[in-house]
Amino acid sequence: MTRWLALSAVIMVIDQITKYIVLQNFTLHKVVEVTAFFNLVLVYNPGAAFSFLSDAAGWQRWFFIVIAFVAAVWIVYLLRKHPGQTLFCFALSLVLAGALGNVIDRILFGAVIDFLDFHAYGWHWPAFNVADAAISCGAVLLVWDGFRPRAKSDTADAKA
Repeated sequence: MTRWLALSAVIMVIDQITKYIVLQNFTLHKVVEVTAFFNLVLVYNPGAAFSFLSDAAGWQRWFFIVIAFVAAVWIVYLLRKHPGQTLFCFALSLVLAGALGNVIDRILFGAVIDFLDFHAYGWHWPAFNVADAAISCGAVLLVWDGFRPRAKSDTADAKA
């Protein structure tokens, strides 16, 4: 389990370093074009994915913090329970890193710092960050892992 927690810690540090760099070098909503389809822009998202509940009165900050901490405890439990399931544990580590990376933002700033802005033909994907990318990749890997056939050792591990 230590390697999975270490992986989560490394991703959280990368997430926080990139957010720090953006905070030090960007003003709110200033767009820096990197390529024809990618910008850097500092935005604060008080909501969840795709700005869900961003217009709420402020209660959502603590709601999302509690959800992330509950999820983190559950993920650590699953990492301990299923050490032999490499893809599953890798995916959980990504989700854990992303959830805690965004919790740090919510605690410190009251919102999540987003800065990666992909766009095409006038359409912009909602801005996101390294933590969001880790959560998304982890979620995709969890779904993929769920559809994979289990080896006998994985099945025995899951029943234990």
